[in-house]
Amino acid sequence: MSRPSTLRRIVVKLGTNVIMRPDGRVALGLLCGLVEQMAALRADGLEVLVVSSGAVGLGMDRLGIHTRPNNVAQVQACAAIGQSRLMALYDSVFDRLSCPIAQVLLTEDDFRDPARHANLRATLDALLTMGVIPIVNENDTVSTMELDRPAEGANKPERIFGDNDKLSALLVKHIGADLLVLLSDVDGLYDRNPEAEDAKLIEHVDVIDDSVLALAVGGNGRGRGGMISKLESARIVLRAGKQVVIANGRTPGVLDKIVAGQNIGTRFAALPLGAFEGDQW
Repeated sequence: MSRPSTLRRIVVKLGTNVIMRPDGRVALGLLCGLVEQMAALRADGLEVLVVSSGAVGLGMDRLGIHTRPNNVAQVQACAAIGQSRLMALYDSVFDRLSCPIAQVLLTEDDFRDPARHANLRATLDALLTMGVIPIVNENDTVSTMELDRPAEGANKPERIFGDNDKLSALLVKHIGADLLVLLSDVDGLYDRNPEAEDAKLIEHVDVIDDSVLALAVGGNGRGRGGMISKLESARIVLRAGKQVVIANGRTPGVLDKIVAGQNIGTRFAALPLGAFEGDQW
C-alpha cells in the first residue's frame, strides 16, 4: 500500500451514523470492513488510534429504547450498557485479525490536569508502540459534559470538548498524530445543503473561516456532532499543523484511499505551525 512516508500516526473517528444503522441496530458489515482496513494499516506499520461513538445507541438498542432519553442519568445508563457491548464488538472483530485493542475512556479533566494529561500521553504512546489500537470514547458514565447541554453560566467550567469530533481533534494535537479522519454518513463538506440537486462536494479547503463555517448544516439528531462540529474540530487540527479528512465511512476502502492520498471526501490542508497564537488546548 502506497502512503506518504511522513504519515506515521493517525486518529480515526467513527461517528454514530457509521456504527449504527437507521433502524438503531449495529451496522455490523460496515464496521467489520472498517476494522479490517484499520488492522491492515496497523500491519503496514501505521499507528492507528480510534475514537468511537455508538455506546449510547448500543445501550438504547439493548434496552429496546427507540428515542434518546432526555434525562441525563438515563443517557448515562445507556452509555454504560452500550460501552461494554461496543468494546466486546471491537474486541471480537479485531481479535479475528490478530490485532490487540485497548479501551481508553476520558473526561475533560484528563486534558485539564497536567499530571493526568502526561499519564494519558505516556499510556497512549506505550499502547501504540506495542502495536495496540486504542479505542477511545468519553467516559459518559461519570462525565456529563458531553451528554448534558445546559445553558451557559458564569460558574460553569470552560468546555474542552463537547463531542467525539472535538475529542479526536485534541488527541491528534496532544499525541502528535499526523492525520485526523472524521468518518460519518456524508461524503464531506458541500458548497450548500448536500440534499440540494446542485450541491457540489468541496474537495480541498485551505482555511476554515466564517464563510466555510456558514456552509455547515445540522446533524440528523442521532449523533451529537454535525458538520459544524467537524469544521471546528478540523480547525483545531489545522492550527496544530496537521491534516484532516472528512469522508463517508460507507465508501468502500475509504481508509485505504485516504491514507494513499487519493481525492476522497474533503481534505483540509495543514497550516504552518505558529500561524495562530493563543490556542489554549
